[in-house]
Amino acid sequence: MLIQEHVQTAHEFLEKAEAEFEAGDILQGSEKLWGAATHAIMANAQVRGWNFGSHRAMGQAVERLAEESGDLTLEPGFGAAEKCHANYYHDFMEDHELLRARRIVPRFVIRLLEMMPNENGV
Repeated sequence: MLIQEHVQTAHEFLEKAEAEFEAGDILQGSEKLWGAATHAIMANAQVRGWNFGSHRAMGQAVERLAEESGDLTLEPGFGAAEKCHANYYHDFMEDHELLRARRIVPRFVIRLLEMMPNENGV
């Protein structure tokens, strides 16, 4: 997948997540938030030549981005996205946790997309 396709998919998944939550499908909304986050991570990793082929590698990419940028919100944002991913399988998140994730994960995704180098047209 091309970098720009990851960026586009991240945006699309954010929109789809909100539509799923509004329709009452908590599990699909949760997974779409995770998908948006992973595509934003993959775009950043790919443009920088970093590995992103596993869950662990994506976590390491987020750690590296946080360290390089000094942005202390990145790792908690990734944690919220991971929790949404687990929620898709186990349906364990309480309403207040879902509301919080619906605020945190989109901010995380947008922040990651803002960190993309401009020369890549994103």
